[in-house]
Amino acid sequence: MAEIVAIKQAVAEGPVTVRLEKGVLRLTLANPPANALSLAVMAALAAELERARTDKAVRVIILSAAGKVFCAGHDLKEMTARRADPDRGRAFFEQTFAACAQLMQAIVRHPLPVIAEVDGLATAAGLQLVASCDLAIASHEATFCTPGVNIGLFCSTPMVALSRNVSRKQAMEMLLTGETIDAATAKDFGLVNRVVPREYLNQIVTKYAQTIASKSSSVVKTGKEAFYAQAEMGLTDAYAHTGRVMVENMLARDAEEGIGAFIGKRKPEWTDE
Repeated sequence: MAEIVAIKQAVAEGPVTVRLEKGVLRLTLANPPANALSLAVMAALAAELERARTDKAVRVIILSAAGKVFCAGHDLKEMTARRADPDRGRAFFEQTFAACAQLMQAIVRHPLPVIAEVDGLATAAGLQLVASCDLAIASHEATFCTPGVNIGLFCSTPMVALSRNVSRKQAMEMLLTGETIDAATAKDFGLVNRVVPREYLNQIVTKYAQTIASKSSSVVKTGKEAFYAQAEMGLTDAYAHTGRVMVENMLARDAEEGIGAFIGKRKPEWTDE
């Protein structure tokens, strides 16, 4: 019975499949070949992320994709079709970019760690999706680009996440040239954490997720929230904020348990409080 509860088999939910195993929720883009971020795809991802907020069985989230492309960005065919609207698509374009911004912020502001498992091409808003995740692990075959400049549509919204991951010069290089970089270069730039052989990608990402899942979820939540908050502050405010966070963290039950276990040379028993 415990094994049945621990594993929620993958089920089709429109363009996204869902699998929960041992505290790790895997959300897979399942509309190949492009895995484009249509409004339906973004809505499906946003709904699953929101659902995970209140599911105590979920401790870590993995974003992956089916097929040879991780994510080709926005669905340009869907957007182009709306040029026939009376407003030439303005309202639909505003809706699309607003939905994308909300999705990316939902990942960053999510209380649980989100890991991107990247195999294949991540381009434009697809790269934005990778850059918005807390961690990103890529196969050697993964590639990345912000090619909007090549088709007359500068990748202005993807640059928000990109420029918060890599240096300004590297971000501008990608944005201005539109050229594709390989996984090794993406790691050098700081866009991904690790590059691994394709055949071990799933295994390594799952190991990362399970390692994080074994920690106190309340402590991880506190740390993630503080990380992004202090990153937007000046130095003095950042230290003041994180000092307050540390005090509250020290008073938490799991900090008392964890420190006591360390001193007593035993394994901690988390209460997630």
